[in-house]
Amino acid sequence: MLVETSAHGSDNPAQPRVSGGRVHNDAPDTAADFHRLAALPDGPERQAVRDELTRAWLPMAHRIAGRFRNRGESLEDLRQVAALGLVKAIDRYEPGRGAFESYAVPTVTGEIKRHFRDRMWALRVPRRVQDLRNKVRIARRELTQTSGGSTPSVAEIAAHTGLTEEEVKAGLEALDSFSTLSLDAEMSSSDDGFSLADTIGGCEEAYDVVIDREAAKEGLRRLPERERTILYLRFFEDMTQSRIAEQLGISQMHVSRLITRCCARVRDEALDRSTEAEQHGDDGRSA
Repeated sequence: MLVETSAHGSDNPAQPRVSGGRVHNDAPDTAADFHRLAALPDGPERQAVRDELTRAWLPMAHRIAGRFRNRGESLEDLRQVAALGLVKAIDRYEPGRGAFESYAVPTVTGEIKRHFRDRMWALRVPRRVQDLRNKVRIARRELTQTSGGSTPSVAEIAAHTGLTEEEVKAGLEALDSFSTLSLDAEMSSSDDGFSLADTIGGCEEAYDVVIDREAAKEGLRRLPERERTILYLRFFEDMTQSRIAEQLGISQMHVSRLITRCCARVRDEALDRSTEAEQHGDDGRSA
């Protein structure tokens, strides 16, 4: 039998009320206050009654939050979420539709479950995969208990849940997505103190050189032959401007101006083509 303490709005607050099969001292008798709340218009008096109801039922919300402890979230944060669910329950409750506790318990519980579903995943996964994870987690725990501690296979989990093996595999992968490993964590297989970050490759600067060369090719082909010769002698043969001027029979100052002008032209053409490509790509995606 459920023992409910009439802590609010009762003729005898110390006298427990009996119903159900468990003892709870956090279910006050607030029926009169809920009827009063429903009849009051918005204003300070209604807000005061609402606050009083919240304080009266907050122990129940904290008790529900305690059921979800040790699941990766602090108890204090869970109590905050439960309190939010309690406020929603108070605002939406209609006194003529039964006892408040019957409405508040699933409302508060649902708010906590939504918190875990939407806020606690390190990686965002679809709702369907989250449901698969829960089914697989429960099935694996049940099978482990009945098999003496051995880890069940994918086929065994599939048979136990009625899922396909592919769905079970997706659920198992989702189990590892709930929390992530720090990049600074030491690898368990390493005796040299290497962390996960040590296994991640760095940026290869040579790729940028390849991209720049490919971008400049078309612009270089459009240059007059003399300008192409000057750029080749300067940047591939590593000749000085003076030697280039002597070989071509022009002044060193003229060689300098030609190099500057050609490089600017090739660069501008490459940037213009890159901008056009991005615009065409955006147009294609928006279409």
